[in-house]
Amino acid sequence: MKLEQKHIIYFIGIGGIGMSALAHYFIKCGKKIAGYDRNASDITQQLSQWGAVIHFDENVHHIPEVVTNAPRNEVLIIYTPAISPQNKLWLFFNEKKYDVVKRAEILGNICRSFPTIAIAGTHGKTTVTSLVSHILNLSDKKSLAFLGGIAKNYQSNHIYVDKPAYAVVEADEYDRSFLQLQPEAAIITSIDPDHLDIYKNYDSLKTAFNDFSNNITSFNGKLLLKKETTFVPNNPHIEKAFYSTRTHADCNIANISLSNGYFTFDIHTPWGNIEKVTPGITGNYNVENVLAASSLCLWLGIPPTIVKKGIETFSGVRRRFDVQFQNARYIYIDDYAHHPEEIKAFITSVKTVFPHQYITGIFQPHLYSRTRDLAAEFGQALSLLDELWLMDIYPARELPIEGVTSQIIFDHVTCKQKRIIETQEIPKLVKSATPGLLLTMGAGNIDEWINPIKQSLYEA
Repeated sequence: MKLEQKHIIYFIGIGGIGMSALAHYFIKCGKKIAGYDRNASDITQQLSQWGAVIHFDENVHHIPEVVTNAPRNEVLIIYTPAISPQNKLWLFFNEKKYDVVKRAEILGNICRSFPTIAIAGTHGKTTVTSLVSHILNLSDKKSLAFLGGIAKNYQSNHIYVDKPAYAVVEADEYDRSFLQLQPEAAIITSIDPDHLDIYKNYDSLKTAFNDFSNNITSFNGKLLLKKETTFVPNNPHIEKAFYSTRTHADCNIANISLSNGYFTFDIHTPWGNIEKVTPGITGNYNVENVLAASSLCLWLGIPPTIVKKGIETFSGVRRRFDVQFQNARYIYIDDYAHHPEEIKAFITSVKTVFPHQYITGIFQPHLYSRTRDLAAEFGQALSLLDELWLMDIYPARELPIEGVTSQIIFDHVTCKQKRIIETQEIPKLVKSATPGLLLTMGAGNIDEWINPIKQSLYEA
């Protein structure tokens, strides 16, 4: 598909984090943008301010005239695989023979125009992608970026650059989307069981990651892997290197210390070392993310001084170890963690940074299928809390599955203080319980309660 021939682009699910990054890119390219989403958000408001025409009713009569009045050969319809196959807008555009394509196909199309760096993994990839982008944009290799979260340094999930040295992209394994990419360099941060509604079993997921590694261009292709994944791809034509904060690898850390909630450590790689770096983000798992991002940038030839500056000026990603409130009495941290391994890493990091604190966590499960497949693992991870407040499942794209509720996670949790709560009672609970260290976790709409929780802590 020749994107230059498409002048009007309509997004079904424009408010999604990946979709909105594409919409931002096309706005910068001078395209006319329109779209639908179920709910208004800060993201849709920002896109509207930039000129996008957005509606929130799944009604074909509300499709903006800029789309319906244009010649069909000039219109492109992009949809997220998270939408229902019964979506009225999706059905309408297909019936009318518009060009209708998945988000991943268009992202792959864009990235084929540039040398591409892709960061894959069942978790960790958003922070690593954002940090790689930030480091590159402090160097002479300024790069286009498509991020899976809002990078605080840019207050955006997209970084636009004229004549970029690279396209840096978060490579999403959901629906095998990352197989549309053909990167010159890549990172794999983790391969844990997830999206089993798509892959059916863990072996199928690992096969997809192997296919992703086989897409790395053979000429000078680079793949950096977390050593603990115990995954070695069968692509013989690329250079491979491993990183680890726990065991010997090509890329390691040394001399780590913790002071005032922040880590300082050395980074050792085959392509250069960085001494006594103090990242602008904290948490044990972010030490690992920093090691991954900095190692790849050094491998790409970015000077250690620039890499160090990037690490120390990086403000992180919204909803990743995101300290929302802190005073002498209370600490409140929000995180996107929605997989057992992410929850375990998050809570463990909180305990390291804030030892001796009684930790209360609010968790919103995301997807019925993930809850069903990983209920025991969720229970084990959430048992690291001192107290759990468990919300109902956020369904996202799924219909209910019989017998699958938050209760099946709850039954696996072993911490003595636990309860299932109604969403609407969260601010009242926070105000009455006044938890000293409060965490919110989940990928659904739990972030809509961040400000009410902060207000409750202000008033407590």
